[in-house]
Amino acid sequence: MNWTELSVYTTTAGIDPVAGILLTAGLSGYVVEDANDFNEFLENTTVHWDYVEESLMRLKDCETCVKGYLPENAQGAEMLREIRASIARLRKEDTAGAFGRLEILCGNLREEDWENNWKQYYKPTRVGERLVVVPSWEEYAPAPEDVVLTLDPGMAFGTGTHDTTRLCLALLEQAVKPGCTVLDVGCGSGILAVASLLLGASSAVGVDIDELAVKIAGENAALNGVEEKVSFLCGDLTDKVSGSYDVICANIVADVIKRLAPDIPRFLKPDGVFLASGIIDERADEVASAIEAAGLSIAEKKISGGWAALLCRPAR
Repeated sequence: MNWTELSVYTTTAGIDPVAGILLTAGLSGYVVEDANDFNEFLENTTVHWDYVEESLMRLKDCETCVKGYLPENAQGAEMLREIRASIARLRKEDTAGAFGRLEILCGNLREEDWENNWKQYYKPTRVGERLVVVPSWEEYAPAPEDVVLTLDPGMAFGTGTHDTTRLCLALLEQAVKPGCTVLDVGCGSGILAVASLLLGASSAVGVDIDELAVKIAGENAALNGVEEKVSFLCGDLTDKVSGSYDVICANIVADVIKRLAPDIPRFLKPDGVFLASGIIDERADEVASAIEAAGLSIAEKKISGGWAALLCRPAR
């Protein structure tokens, strides 16, 4: 398998949050280049400074960077989307600029140029019993029972190829009933909100902290002819949301779902369903405990590829 180097430029203070984002997205490890660490090394080994490799001396004045490696396939492209969405969220939260520019580079390419190279890996993907996610540039002949979702994810997270999105779509197919209302928190490409409408929901609201994701989600709604039934908002979790919903879904990450959980009962109808995905399997119990503490019960848990998704209902 071929690999592409991913670099996220930050500050010393940003190393831990950025590294956490890379590990949560599925990277197995990372490398840090940080001038502060290297200068401490030089100070502690002054007598030997002339033996330091010239290639390492560039670290003396380098910009802090956290690096990892992405597989050159559909999974790698989806991992990049997840990383990009999380970095965008971190950038919005870092109002003091403590974490630097938080720019992503892939090899010698900008992230968007790298992403465009991987369209070749996206093919029609069947999810659940009826849903088929079809990239807008691919041809697909649907079977009579297929519900076809046409998607151009751009640089937003959510193509249907990642285990987290597939798990959530499968649960969404179970949860959506004709005429129901849906809230998609952290909507990314809009895949969940649009899918819910194609499955029979009467209306949907999607919210994302990334303005680009909101724009892409709107374009995907139009691609599928449901733009009149959905609204996409730019905001942090539920801060721009009002009303109550039959189905709420959040395909984000464990820590964000834990932060979101206490607000779910305020927006979920008494007989509603909350779908939580984007959870690393080993953290599923931890997230479930936070959801239960908010007054919901875990009705179903799905596992795939080391990831977990939870179907939750108000506790009786």
